Amino acid sequence: MAKVYNKETGEFLGRISREELEFLAKQLEEEGLKDRDYYIRRETVENFAGLGASPHLLDVLRGGLRDREAVEVRWEDEAAQE
Repeated sequence: MAKVYNKETGEFLGRISREELEFLAKQLEEEGLKDRDYYIRRETVENFAGLGASPHLLDVLRGGLRDREAVEVRWEDEAAQE
């Protein structure tokens, strides 16, 4: 599991599974091996639905967007915190 946060505000958005995190990594550009943040646009999230994203992942990302057109999110590996 991974915890997802709004990078700017630190607001906790939700937990996502390893599979959901792998989906994000596959769909979005990572700047390096240790990259743990993503810039996400509303249109990208809507495209994820057609690419097989889980309804739960879509809910977490939409919750981060709220009324904005884009948001930067970061994630933390929950297992590494234990």
